[in-house]
Amino acid sequence: MTKRLLLVLAAMVAVLLPAVPAAAHNALVEAVPAKNSTVKKAPAAVKLTFLEKLNGFTMTVSGPDGSPIDGASPDVGGKSAQVAFAQPLPNGKYTVAYQLTSGDGDVVKSSYTFTVDAPVAAASPSVAATTVSTAPSDVPFSPIATVAAQNAEPASDDSGSGPWLGLIAGIGILVLAAAAIFVFVRRRAATK
Repeated sequence: MTKRLLLVLAAMVAVLLPAVPAAAHNALVEAVPAKNSTVKKAPAAVKLTFLEKLNGFTMTVSGPDGSPIDGASPDVGGKSAQVAFAQPLPNGKYTVAYQLTSGDGDVVKSSYTFTVDAPVAAASPSVAATTVSTAPSDVPFSPIATVAAQNAEPASDDSGSGPWLGLIAGIGILVLAAAAIFVFVRRRAATK
């Protein structure tokens, strides 16, 4: 009986110890401005922070008319990405779309919106007469910020669990199995 018990335990160890949890997908941890938020002051930038180091990352901020915002300066470093705007954003709903490659090679695509609802300054009365031109401006407004940063080094798993979580879970299962077998053997011996 003891040999059989040892063989069962050895088989369980052989099966459970190499089991390592699958690598998780990289995910958004923090967004500034926040998802679905309404801000009273136009943000100077959009900043995203993720669980893992960014790899194969792109981000686009689109304006209320759906077109990308021009004049943004991208900055990608470590787990964060930021798009700074050259001009204050006018009031409206903005979409932040991003794509990245997780440590396991899967591509993650997502987006969210935020709304700028800044108070509009009232025009002060002027003593001098002003002329109002209704002619269209020659300067096109096209709101986009695109970040395309391809990191040469692969994303590393910075989540901290790694293979240790699988090892601890496997040991826990082995301890529970050994305790169950011990109780079973003791009860069986006590009934004889």
